[in-house]
Amino acid sequence: MKRGWLYLSNGWQAEGTLHAAEGTFAGEVIFHTALTGYPELLTDPSFYGQFLVFTNPHIGNYGTDAVEWQHPRPTVQGIIVRHLSGYFSRAGKAVGLIEYLRTYQVPALEGIDTRALVRHIRVQGAQKALLTSEPLSLEEALARLAQVPDMAGQELASQVTTREPYFVGEAAPIRVAVLDFGVKKAILDHLVGRGAYVGVFPAHTSVKELIAFEPHAFLLSNGPGDPAAMAYAIQTVSELLSLGKPMLGICLGHQLLSLALGVPTYKLLYGHHGSNHPVKDLRTGRSAITSQNHGFAISAEALEKHPDLVLTHVNLNDQTVEGFMHKTLPILGVQYHPEASPGPHDSHYIFDEFFEKVRAAVGEKVS
Repeated sequence: MKRGWLYLSNGWQAEGTLHAAEGTFAGEVIFHTALTGYPELLTDPSFYGQFLVFTNPHIGNYGTDAVEWQHPRPTVQGIIVRHLSGYFSRAGKAVGLIEYLRTYQVPALEGIDTRALVRHIRVQGAQKALLTSEPLSLEEALARLAQVPDMAGQELASQVTTREPYFVGEAAPIRVAVLDFGVKKAILDHLVGRGAYVGVFPAHTSVKELIAFEPHAFLLSNGPGDPAAMAYAIQTVSELLSLGKPMLGICLGHQLLSLALGVPTYKLLYGHHGSNHPVKDLRTGRSAITSQNHGFAISAEALEKHPDLVLTHVNLNDQTVEGFMHKTLPILGVQYHPEASPGPHDSHYIFDEFFEKVRAAVGEKVS
């Protein structure tokens, strides 16, 4: 370990202890409010290109195990913590968090005032950051940060999508094609657990290739970056909509679905990143505590004016859009993560609702 420095694009800076990797790393800094589940967070592809600040002051005390990973390797740009545990007591194949991060050269900055940093981000917003083992002057750091692209306008799904199609589950009557923009393993587990044979396809897959799988339904996955920068994906989703088959969009997939339907997106000040976001289902009046990780949202005003779409879910913290459905087509989107990982599990019912639409669409073929 050695000293490390954090510089933000508006001049905020801090010094701490750097673990696992040395050098200079750039990205967007955000914070996450979950108290547990850091192995799932570190491997969530939606965090690609971002430094993750943990509001929980103690991270790493139970190591990490491959059964928890949502992606084969860490996808965060780096982590920032108050205290990073180098020890853990846990049976099985778990490894220590610092050892895990070192294996993949993911930097971890420890010992700064994370409360002050989180308050700063809440006021000033998520912003470009430099995490480095070099003792730079503020002027040098700001000059480097000026060369770092903003998250708005970045297409990042291509960096985390699968390179080749792959298939999970046993041969089954229901076939679901997943467009992988950074899909979490738990999403695939939910599909397979409900009896689907799942094909997972790269983000740039053509509609012709998707149809060749003969799917009964489509799922548009979560992922990183700005959805408005993904013209290729918006075009693909538009073509898939014309097929009239059931479709579920999750997080980034929800945003791409809305863009394909003519509802624009915008960047939030500091995003929604936590496992304690209250969401109300307007159809039932019931509320759920949800897991969320997104920096963009869809326009509530444009959604309300759309003749074919209905607002189904709202965030009870800030009233942003958390879900919608089509009035006549078997299509729905949710902004939060119904698969959780890390929890809570309140919103698993979205997968049940999706499968009801699939079974209704194919009828006796899957009865």
